[in-house]
Amino acid sequence: MKVICNREKLRDALSIATQLVPTKTTKPVLENVCLVATDHALEFLATDQEVALRYTLDDVQVGETGVAVIPARLAMEVVRDLGGDTCQIEMIDTRCRISSNLDHCDLVTADPDEFPVVGRFEAKKHVSIQGGVLTKLVGQTSFAAAREPGRYAMHGIQISLQGDHLQLVATDGRRLAKASTSVDTQGVTTEPLIVPTRGMQLFSRVISDPLDQVHLEFSPDRIGMRTRGAQVFSRVIEGQFPIYDALFPEEHKYEVQVDRDVFGQKMRLAASVGQEQGVRMQLSTDKLNLFVRSISRGEAEASMEAVYQGEEAEIAFRPDFVLDGVKRCESDVLTLCFNGPSSPGEFRLGEQYRYVVMPVTIDTRPVAATAAAANS
Repeated sequence: MKVICNREKLRDALSIATQLVPTKTTKPVLENVCLVATDHALEFLATDQEVALRYTLDDVQVGETGVAVIPARLAMEVVRDLGGDTCQIEMIDTRCRISSNLDHCDLVTADPDEFPVVGRFEAKKHVSIQGGVLTKLVGQTSFAAAREPGRYAMHGIQISLQGDHLQLVATDGRRLAKASTSVDTQGVTTEPLIVPTRGMQLFSRVISDPLDQVHLEFSPDRIGMRTRGAQVFSRVIEGQFPIYDALFPEEHKYEVQVDRDVFGQKMRLAASVGQEQGVRMQLSTDKLNLFVRSISRGEAEASMEAVYQGEEAEIAFRPDFVLDGVKRCESDVLTLCFNGPSSPGEFRLGEQYRYVVMPVTIDTRPVAATAAAANS
């Protein structure tokens, strides 16, 4: 194998492939990336056996076709620190040499026969969506997926076709984000699938132009995506995704509208004192008050104008959860709906974007009394 390519593009390709390198594995070959030089392109294959990548660089000069399986992270570090605008990759005996100008590194290679097979996107029926739209949907939901050990089904994003809409939902049990967009299903139907969060995020990572159309294929055990220069496949997670329809009642007792930026500023003020403590939100006519107190930091209070008519009401949320929604809000006006202090709060962040946060119970006693109780 002998290939000449742009150094920055090579580094970007290795950076994408490295996202699939597991930190701990019983199969050392998975710590590698497989380079395949064809007549007119250089392909990068990587997998952690849950998500698989086939990434292509076609603006390369191929002097000799071939295959090399090299350490992914080490190769990325080498390319990062080489000088020059171009790099040459070639096999010399059992080593892979990466060189630029007068510098080079010879990397130990693995046996290509030991590297797992990475499939290809061959679906005749698929759903097409603009790359930037899919990236937005993933960003609007992935942050709410579970990370800590627990119910495995919550460690992914549920993707489904709802009529003529593609819908993504993620939850960690304390909050839930749901976003959708209209698509041409082209006759494709599928049951809801739970896709590992890492797989969906890699879908977004390989989209180089947000205006490009990307294609999604669905099967019972995997989902695939094809872009202009990449193919990504992810197995689906087996398990029961939480039933969430009850979190979106048709009517709410309380509904308030606030300026997104002002509300974000007030909530950040509260979060600076309360951090993971609950922020108490009190509603009165055309007004929203925020209160937070912490034994170790003190207390904070903020007020702002709001569009609200009705009886006084209050509810409390973790401020960091609320801010996660505020910074992704698509409109200038944010709407909060709820039915009581112990009911979920629904934040309407866009025309087809909903974010539900479970309320918290907070101690309303003065800071001094709370501290005394804690020390007794």
